[in-house]
Amino acid sequence: MSPQIVGSPAAQGAATEPDRTQVSVPAATDGEALAVAAATTVTTVVTATTVTRAAPGTVIAAGTEPAACPPAVPAASPAASPVTASAAPPAAPAPAPAPTATTTAPVSPVTAAATAAGTASTAAANAKTAVTVALPGLPQALSARARTLAGAVRRRCADLARIESPSGDAPRLDALAEELAAGFRATGATARREPGPAGDHLVLEWEGRDETLPHLLIVGHHDTVWPVGTLADWPVTEQDGRLTGPGVVDMKGGLAILEGALALLADLGERPHRSVRLVVVSDEEVGSPDGRRLVERQLRGAAAVLGLEPPHPDGRLKTARRGSTRVRLTVTGREAHAGNDAHDGVSAVDELVDQLVAVRDLAGQPGTELNAGRISGGSRANVIAGRAEAELGLRFSTAEAQRRTLDHLARLTALRPGARVRTEVLSSRPAWPERTGNPLLRHVRSLAAVLGQQLDGAPAGGAGDTNLPGSRGLPTLDGFGAVGAGAHARHEHIRLDQIGPRIALLAALLAVPLPRLRDRAEG
Repeated sequence: MSPQIVGSPAAQGAATEPDRTQVSVPAATDGEALAVAAATTVTTVVTATTVTRAAPGTVIAAGTEPAACPPAVPAASPAASPVTASAAPPAAPAPAPAPTATTTAPVSPVTAAATAAGTASTAAANAKTAVTVALPGLPQALSARARTLAGAVRRRCADLARIESPSGDAPRLDALAEELAAGFRATGATARREPGPAGDHLVLEWEGRDETLPHLLIVGHHDTVWPVGTLADWPVTEQDGRLTGPGVVDMKGGLAILEGALALLADLGERPHRSVRLVVVSDEEVGSPDGRRLVERQLRGAAAVLGLEPPHPDGRLKTARRGSTRVRLTVTGREAHAGNDAHDGVSAVDELVDQLVAVRDLAGQPGTELNAGRISGGSRANVIAGRAEAELGLRFSTAEAQRRTLDHLARLTALRPGARVRTEVLSSRPAWPERTGNPLLRHVRSLAAVLGQQLDGAPAGGAGDTNLPGSRGLPTLDGFGAVGAGAHARHEHIRLDQIGPRIALLAALLAVPLPRLRDRAEG
């Protein structure tokens, strides 16, 4: 990592100590009620000024937060993350005002249960009222602090996008993995590299305030679809409120926003409510053929799963995904001289073309879409092609459509005597169906309302690593990454005005207890 601006008061010898009062709230018995009660379980925020000692040659930031959102002094952390390090502008140190005492009336289980009987909008309004009454200014504190971090997160995203990391390029993916690990470690994570055949994966973990609870799993990836050299004619640029460049929305922006959310919590002296595990795979853009095993391993005992893919362009989260499968069709023919001995040859190219015409009819089957994404074969114009292959991308609305289509492809036979056809599944993700009710979405909507945000969810056409937990019925939501559009296209971009709200939302989601998401309460 290049030298960073260091902003961790603890790391630099802060002159003040936090004064915090914990507000306890009885457990609620319903998802929406718990969202209301849990939102009040937050540490009080006390104005503090940090005084830092600079190491030689290092730029040190010292300052106070805006009066609208006075922060607590951060607890000790191993180092300042690249996000926190560059977020605070230099300012002269000043004495800290005296702490302001806060009194809180407990929320009874009866009140919580009564709140749960209301509509989702009523629950969100009550959640905001409960937080405002218990701790005046808290929603504004989270949002305002996130706004101060937004610029640093924007720069972090741009820096990550400038590290090209196409799928399959292990040296570049490993370099980016190390950069990401360093940034997340600075927010308090333990990190390990998990070797993969096409680049290392990352597994990171943050301790929670209550380690007895099931962990929260977050999934992401650091590979992109863009080949090395793309930056030469499409550099990362900022214009008209947008940041554009290869991989900024899919998904360098999501990784930077999560780092910002965790830096925000560390800056306030807070930890996630429960332990958080993050899996960053290096092969998501090719179906996670190796990364899937890591995601699957971390699903055991998870309370819920969040994805860092970009949301819908209008900001809605992703509540379901179609299944996807990559299939390689390989045709073997027989080479011969195309002029003298054409009758002795069997053209693999001709066979493949006819197979693709027949396979294309699959796209007309209910719940199935097909894209012939790549074709190759043959050697010279005067040689009957002895080999050809195509890579197909298939999308499925239902598990039944997926099974039916793959069974059909597995039974393909050659149309020409002497030719052979082989079907190989390269990667496959099961369909993740829409979940009725979706208490996790209700919970996130309530938190968003507390922060003054309007948020909803909808199914998505693409597939990702959240397909696996979603297909198994685990509480799952995707789309917590950067708001923008144009993934896999030259107009890929993120909206800069939405970085702050996403940081605040993720920070709140990590800090507040989860509601009951399944048949049993999980804390």
